[in-house]
Amino acid sequence: MSKILIVSIGLVLVIEGLLYFMLADNLDKIFEVLNKYNKSKIKTFSLSIAILGLCLIYFTFRFYS
Repeated sequence: MSKILIVSIGLVLVIEGLLYFMLADNLDKIFEVLNKYNKSKIKTFSLSIAILGLCLIYFTFRFYS
């Protein structure tokens, strides 16, 4: 169980690192666009994505263990 958790966290870090690496040149433009959006909408979207990820992990362990 802990092995899968450590591998999952490592995979998330790799994906985020590659994402920032590929978008480094346009990061200022991305932040400008994000500043135009309502902060509560960004928080709601982020929380929804986090809950979706937790559900995916839960159902994966429940049905494929």
